[in-house]
Amino acid sequence: MYLKKVEGPRSVTLTDGRIMSRADLPSDGTRRWVASRKAAVVRGVLYGLITQSEALERYQISEEEFHEWVRAVSEHGEAALKATAVQKYRQL
Repeated sequence: MYLKKVEGPRSVTLTDGRIMSRADLPSDGTRRWVASRKAAVVRGVLYGLITQSEALERYQISEEEFHEWVRAVSEHGEAALKATAVQKYRQL
C-alpha cells in the first residue's frame, strides 16, 4: 500500500475520542459547502491535522470566511454553520 508523504500528522484524536484523518477532510475541489464539510475543515485546523494556511489554499476560501466559521462553531456549535441558520445566529 502506498502512503503519500505529507507534512504533519496523518490522524488526530478528537476530544470525544474519535479519530479524524486526512481522509475525513473534504476533497480539494469542494465547491458546495454544507455544514458538515465546514465543520470538518474547522476541526482539522483546530486539532492540528492541517494548518490554517493549507486549508485556505486547498479550499480556496478567504481568511475572513474561515474565521467566521470558527467563530460560529465556538459561539453556537456546528448548527450555526448551516446556511439556513446564518441570519438567526448573526442576530444574537
